[in-house]
Amino acid sequence: MNSGGLICQQCKEPLQLDASLVDLAPSAYDMIVTSAPPAPSSSHARITSDTDKLAALPANSTVKSAWQKSKSSALSSLSVRAQGKQPEHGALSPHESFVLLQDSMIRNIPSSPSSPRAKKGLMKARSSPTKSPTSPPLKPAPDQPNPSPLSHHLRSTTRLFNFLSSRTDIDHPLCAECTQILLTSLQRQLDETKKERDGYIAFEKEIKKEREREGRGMTKEEAERKIDKLKAEECLAIEQLLEAEREREQLDEELQQLELEEKDLNAEENEFWRAHNEQVLSIDQQTAQLATLRAAYAADSATLEKLERTNVYNDAFCIGHDGVFGTINGLRLGRVPGVPVEWAEINAAWGQTLLLMYTIARKLDYTFENYRLVPMGSFSRIEKATGDKSNYELYGSGDLHFGRLLHNRRFDIAMVAFIDCLKHLMDHIKSQDPSVDFPHQVVKDKIGDVSVKLQFNQEEAWTRSLRHVLLALKICLKWATNGANG
Repeated sequence: MNSGGLICQQCKEPLQLDASLVDLAPSAYDMIVTSAPPAPSSSHARITSDTDKLAALPANSTVKSAWQKSKSSALSSLSVRAQGKQPEHGALSPHESFVLLQDSMIRNIPSSPSSPRAKKGLMKARSSPTKSPTSPPLKPAPDQPNPSPLSHHLRSTTRLFNFLSSRTDIDHPLCAECTQILLTSLQRQLDETKKERDGYIAFEKEIKKEREREGRGMTKEEAERKIDKLKAEECLAIEQLLEAEREREQLDEELQQLELEEKDLNAEENEFWRAHNEQVLSIDQQTAQLATLRAAYAADSATLEKLERTNVYNDAFCIGHDGVFGTINGLRLGRVPGVPVEWAEINAAWGQTLLLMYTIARKLDYTFENYRLVPMGSFSRIEKATGDKSNYELYGSGDLHFGRLLHNRRFDIAMVAFIDCLKHLMDHIKSQDPSVDFPHQVVKDKIGDVSVKLQFNQEEAWTRSLRHVLLALKICLKWATNGANG
């Protein structure tokens, strides 16, 4: 049947009402109004929060925890049952929305109606089948009068919807889908209410048990003593707490002091490590410098040892022999038949020999009494220190003229003066070191029984005497450079 312009108050879709709801009798409406619960009042507000409900109860923490456990167990069992439960009715079509609502309302009507007319109307409402939108309208029963006009039916359904809206939190009318959602919400609220009921029952049992345990065998005096004991324990706990607070303050002060000391120690440690690093770097530098100095010292020691082993006089005046000739710095001193030796070489050799004896005397700081040596290379000479202070040339010549005889005589005098100076030098060395042994002695113009004069002498004998002179000078040089220093 057409709803006459009615729409769902939730989804705003047009509604089609069932004929049984449209033809609802006034007596059935009165029964529904009489059996419905009163409208909710704002003065009876419920505590919606479980925590607020639990906090409002007069019980200790043990009982409240037990109530929580029982409530949780009830919730878990309820959720298991809810998961296995399916709605008994399928999806409702738009024309069946208020049929289910009518049946639920009619079930709440008392079993003994107040009048036979109401009872008859109730039986009619229960026995009327659900009509589909396409089914033909129901015919009135033979014993009923004709239906009332449409305006009367609209007014009765409007009153019914207003009544339902005033008794619930939902505005009516509703379609089938919105009604199903409403039923699901109401079912959830019902389950929560059952859960709260089970929790309250368990909480009540725990409270009773707690009261029985506390009230069993405890007198007023015992309770007072227990209270006093608890108060004493409370005072002791407060004292302990205050003592702990004081200790904590002391520990905080000590901690601050330790933090300051730690900061100072850290600064001192940083300064120590800085100084340590500088010292390590300085040690490394000194070690490297010491290694350098040691290496330089080793090199200098080796050089010094080499220099000590080296006799510069031996290098400057190298005395040796070449066959029958005595040599000084490679220059032969003397002449023999068959071996031509130039006078230039002999004169140069005599110059080196005179320079050697002059050097030895100077090194020994010795001064000849009768003669003064004048080394001048190939033209060296010997001057007489006393008397007329004559000069005698210590070099010869091979020129064949009359002056040669006079020159050779001066040359012989110079060589005799030379070995005289050599004899005085040898005597001076022996006086300083008697262990020095000279193999050839000097007597007047002879050395080793061989004269150093060239005139009226054989060249071989003269050459041998000159070799003896060089040997004596070598011994004198060795002692002057080694023995005198030692």
